Amino acid sequence: FDFCQAEGKKRPSENLGQVLFGERIEPSPYRFTFNKEETCKSVCTKTYDTTKPEDKQKLDFLKKSMLLNYQHHWIVDNMPVTWCYDVEDNQRFCNPGFPIGCYITEDGRPKDACVINSEFHEKDTFYIFNHIDIKIYYHVVENEALGARLVAAKLEPKSYKHTHPDNPDCSGVPMDISNKANGEVKIAYTYSISFHEEKNIRWASRWDYILESMPHTHIQWFSIMNSLVIVLFLSGMVAMIMLRTLHKDIARYNQMDSTEDAQEEFGWKLVHGDIFRPPRKGMLLSVFLGSGTQILIMTFVTLFFACLGFLSPANRGALMTCAVVLWVLLGTPAGYVAARFYKSFGGEKWKTNVLLTSFLCPGIVFADFFIMNLILWGEGSSAAIPFGTLVAILALWFCISVPLTFIGAYFGFKKNAIEHPVRTNQIPRQIPEQSFYTKPLPGIIMGGILPFGCIFIQLFFILNSIWSHQMYYMFGFLFLVFIILVITCSEATILLCYFHLCAEDYHWQWRSFLTSGFTAVYFLIYAIHYFFSKLQITGTASTILYFGYTMIMVLIFFLFTG
Repeated sequence: FDFCQAEGKKRPSENLGQVLFGERIEPSPYRFTFNKEETCKSVCTKTYDTTKPEDKQKLDFLKKSMLLNYQHHWIVDNMPVTWCYDVEDNQRFCNPGFPIGCYITEDGRPKDACVINSEFHEKDTFYIFNHIDIKIYYHVVENEALGARLVAAKLEPKSYKHTHPDNPDCSGVPMDISNKANGEVKIAYTYSISFHEEKNIRWASRWDYILESMPHTHIQWFSIMNSLVIVLFLSGMVAMIMLRTLHKDIARYNQMDSTEDAQEEFGWKLVHGDIFRPPRKGMLLSVFLGSGTQILIMTFVTLFFACLGFLSPANRGALMTCAVVLWVLLGTPAGYVAARFYKSFGGEKWKTNVLLTSFLCPGIVFADFFIMNLILWGEGSSAAIPFGTLVAILALWFCISVPLTFIGAYFGFKKNAIEHPVRTNQIPRQIPEQSFYTKPLPGIIMGGILPFGCIFIQLFFILNSIWSHQMYYMFGFLFLVFIILVITCSEATILLCYFHLCAEDYHWQWRSFLTSGFTAVYFLIYAIHYFFSKLQITGTASTILYFGYTMIMVLIFFLFTG
């Protein structure tokens, strides 16, 4: 964008999480000193001559961004500078950004932010917010030599057509750019700043006013109740089956006199000779289980830290940094779990197993990420990740994660294979004709619905925070939902597994992984619905990016739930 640039200042350094999320912080040309008030200070003036093609292109880019309601995000002392305004039923809403400008349509309807001022009334015209009133609230620290601390920063965007750009007075008509305007367009950027002492806000709680105006924590309790009801229902079912049915079955087997009634076995008892037959594609299943364990522990630890408040939104990029570092360090459990399962499936090719565990799932994620980065780079976006960071991520993966996976696998293969309580028969048993709901596909599709029902309200808030730049801070809720999700996945799978073992179908390994893993497919469908109903994304590059990043999330979620 062609706004005022800060001359010769270094860019602030970012941590890994910020770089990965594409949060680039630029130095600002708006300079001020503490308690020195400024009124209508000029920053710079930009002149566009619409007869020159490069000037016209810059101006058109500015117009397009106003039409799409692009936002400025400003930071002072690590606090977002917010624009607070009244919304319906006397609520104040604080937006951590403010629009570049706004547009009045050809039939005189104001769009987006144009409703704030009745002076914006010209048809088919853009109004640019070129003057900013900044208010900084500070809290004087008593009995310390520190002086004052900034507790809030608020602004009001205004639009003025300055008659003398060199000596601005900040009054008069708004700065309008007619859509059909030709000739020269001059935009003078100015700002005013005032300081106010605020005794009531402590420095520690200075984020609260943003969070208070955030939407609706009460939906959250509703969704948690909804999830808990599902969990209770499932737990009841599982407990009933485990206690009543299994108890009855086992009691009946124990009463049997082994000679006469042994022919009349039924249900799950019939498949005892085949239940531990190694699954088809056991290699892939063990690799998925290893990667899934890695992701499960990573998510648990990250959310636990976030709950304790280490990873609040005030700590920019901390969440992503924490997740990546944990993922890298958790190579050992991945290798161990994959090796244990692969050995118990009777596998011999342990080298292939270790290599696949280290490279298959991370490789898919990295390849996807790399392609997205190429698209961003081709579009000249500031969110593209610098080459150095890519090398750093590869180094983390190859030099730390992979060796740790090898160590884990070494211990996994050294241990004896998991002992099975029954011998497997030489000849596989024939599986009888299955009814509709014990066939593999319907069972798997049904299994994903319940876990998805637990999470989909949280999912909405998470997608909002990723794509619509809203703060996400409800980690306590998220941790609760995470625990509920783990329980629901396990219980739904146990139930469906019991049903098809009773129907004498002993292929349970892949089915139990896919039953809860199918939640990821519902996640994908929801993400597609969110894309079409909530986001106004235009252009092929943006669409590919949205779905590229969504596929990464879906893969991680699939491994985690499975």
